[in-house]
Amino acid sequence: MLKRINEWWMEIYHQLSLRNIVWVSFSATAALATIFMGLSFYSRFSMQLNNEMQMENQALINQVNNAVNTYVRNMMKLSDTLYFKVIKDQDIQLVDFDETFRLFYETNKDSIKNIALFSEEGDPIVLAPAASLKEGIHPAEQKWFKRALEKSENMHFSTLHIQNLFNENDGEYEWVISLSRAVQMTYGSEVKQGVLLIDMAYDGIKQLFSNISLGQEGYVYMMDQTGAIIYHPKQQLLASGIYKENTQAAMHYNDGIYNEVFEGKQRQVIIKTVGYTGWTIEGVIFPNAVSLNNKKSNIFFIFLFLFFTMGLVLINSIISTKVSKPIRNLEKAVKEVEMGKLDTCIKAEGFYEVHHLGQSVHKMAEQIKKLMEDIVKEHESKRKSELDALQSQINPHFLYNTLDIIVWMIENERQQDAAKVVTALARFFRISLSKGKHIISIADEIEHVRNYLTIQQLRYKNKFEYDIEITEEAKSFATIKLIIQPLVENAIYHGMVYMDGDGLIRVQAYVEESEVYITVSDNGLGMTKERINQLLKGEIQSSKRGSGIGVSNVNERIKLYFGEAYGIQIESEPDEGTKMIVHLPKVIYEKEEKGV
Repeated sequence: MLKRINEWWMEIYHQLSLRNIVWVSFSATAALATIFMGLSFYSRFSMQLNNEMQMENQALINQVNNAVNTYVRNMMKLSDTLYFKVIKDQDIQLVDFDETFRLFYETNKDSIKNIALFSEEGDPIVLAPAASLKEGIHPAEQKWFKRALEKSENMHFSTLHIQNLFNENDGEYEWVISLSRAVQMTYGSEVKQGVLLIDMAYDGIKQLFSNISLGQEGYVYMMDQTGAIIYHPKQQLLASGIYKENTQAAMHYNDGIYNEVFEGKQRQVIIKTVGYTGWTIEGVIFPNAVSLNNKKSNIFFIFLFLFFTMGLVLINSIISTKVSKPIRNLEKAVKEVEMGKLDTCIKAEGFYEVHHLGQSVHKMAEQIKKLMEDIVKEHESKRKSELDALQSQINPHFLYNTLDIIVWMIENERQQDAAKVVTALARFFRISLSKGKHIISIADEIEHVRNYLTIQQLRYKNKFEYDIEITEEAKSFATIKLIIQPLVENAIYHGMVYMDGDGLIRVQAYVEESEVYITVSDNGLGMTKERINQLLKGEIQSSKRGSGIGVSNVNERIKLYFGEAYGIQIESEPDEGTKMIVHLPKVIYEKEEKGV
């Protein structure tokens, strides 16, 4: 068997030209080396990326943990202040704590909902801000009260619950986490125990987890020592039973990183314990979110492999040409002989096969050159298509529709209108980019909206008109980039597209006293107060045809940059149109400003 294989190989070997032998040998070696290096690079890069992502996710979890720890410590400091500086060593019968407790509440009302002091029997001594307990409620019978007296040396944190102890002024009950502790109170010459209760606002804890995400699908949640969920980004789905969380397993985890399979999915869980409380913060990461095994990464590595392969093929061609130079000389001489120059000197250079393969080697070289040129052209075309596809992902619906408008105008010989749309589109994207700045002038923001409305008006074939007014004073002030265009977009997609040509959108920017106002008004369908609240809370999804930037997102960005006193106010009634008012501070725009 081996002898036959050896004879077969030797027969083929003797039929090959020298150039073919060099080309095949070198290409095979280079291809194997390239594949090995590519796989090694891919493996190392993937491992490095996973490690970096894991470190970044751990840092995010630590950041959240530090924020929660700080929040809890502040509540504990507030409890200590009330106890040691207000309650302790003061005669309950002689001192009126109402004003002091009310002052503490007013100072910290963003973080707490209630402060209360009870006697050992559960009778209320001080309540802030509530005036009285709800009828039929006995604090001494509740778990938080009993735990505080049983372990008087500790502070105790309850599970997340709705506080229903007090008769609230507004008649509504809030989600809270109760901090309770035993305190010693003086009654003349007698010292008795009591219980101090502080209800921490759930919104204060929830805000600590806002804008925290771990990869494309990852998330962060927090639970107490019993496995009860304190915060989860899918809280409503958990409550309705649509979504489940692996809390039973997480209860037994210590701080660290764990791999688990839950609901048929592999995932990684990062555990971090919050001090003083027994709470744990769980970061859930899905491996696929940080893996290189996705379409874009595969395209990149395929392109990289083709690039190295083509480089090696080019080097191979140069080397094989050098080696086969005697063959080219022979081929030239043979051609001269074919043209009738019989006196051409034919030198017997190189190997024996030169005499047999001269002409075929020349044709093969030309064919190789042609194939290489075709490969280069095909590769350049493919790369261009990939770049075009990536570019098309930037605001695709708006860009596609705008380009369709331009094509339609050109085909209908409306060159001036087409030039107008192209100019508006160019200015639109110039201001959208703004050299990476977050803060631009109000004049630029209004110009951006003007370009957007110019394009949309032509797109919807004059279904609506628009009017833009901006005072000279307002132009020089600063604003966050791209906050007005989503409001105009909302007016178009939720009002103007249903109009029959009599729609009107009005944008105004002006200064009033020490504040700046930008309004977007329309005479569309209007909306109810319930829908306004849903829009500001982000419960209504933006149109898939638009930018995807919702009104709630704009409102939150304004508050984040300029404070809670600023934001968006919506005035609307069904069938009477809508008016959105953007409230901003008077901040002079500086051209070199790089953002807040």
